[in-house]
Amino acid sequence: MTPELLVDRGGDGVATVTFNRPETLNALTFESYRALRDTFRGFAAEANVRAVILTGAGRGFCSGGDRRKIVAALGGMTSHEILQFTRLTGDCVLAMRELEKPVVAAVGGAAVGAGAVLALAADFRVASERARFGFVFSKLGLSGADMGAAWLLPRIVGLARATELLMLGHIIDADVANGFGLINDYVPHDELQPAARALAARLAAGPREAHAVTKRMLNREAHLDLAAAIEAEAVAQAACLQTEAFREAARRYGEE
Repeated sequence: MTPELLVDRGGDGVATVTFNRPETLNALTFESYRALRDTFRGFAAEANVRAVILTGAGRGFCSGGDRRKIVAALGGMTSHEILQFTRLTGDCVLAMRELEKPVVAAVGGAAVGAGAVLALAADFRVASERARFGFVFSKLGLSGADMGAAWLLPRIVGLARATELLMLGHIIDADVANGFGLINDYVPHDELQPAARALAARLAAGPREAHAVTKRMLNREAHLDLAAAIEAEAVAQAACLQTEAFREAARRYGEE
């Protein structure tokens, strides 16, 4: 673990992961990328963690890769080293999406570059009026298709908006992001952390197996046609109908 990434495991089943380089608006380093990937993969085996909040210390959520420690360093790397890095950044997103527990991003400042993609990788985005989102890769001469952004973003805001954001690379404020459908819950800044906490606690208290199946199917069904998706959901739901959580609910309904 690194002090650049703080992990707090609360007693209510909610773990909070905080980017902790506030002096750089929480810019990422090679170490913090690795810590983020390993932390989310580790949560899969932690039964006491049932939901996760991802947020940033200070005024930012995450401003992407550190200009000196990553951007400048990449200019002197070999092609093999560069590919290792791009795979590492993608693994962070994959670790978040493959974690079959709900993830809530609490965005109260700049979410730019990799930071914007990591916010996308969460299942829910709670944001305040101070949030800013920018997929600024094109400003560095890079593709907007980075870390899974070209897969994730169209599913959230549609193809036209995703093309605009990924190709033009402009930074949008919270009002615009909310209008685009990028934000699930838009709250005043002083309510940001309580709102994210309340949502995560609600998810943590919910049916764990059912939430895991929902997230798994949301990830998988983009690759299926309708008939295959319906069949996959039939099999998944049949399994949920045999869980204790459903049986308990059925007993409650039977007693009414």
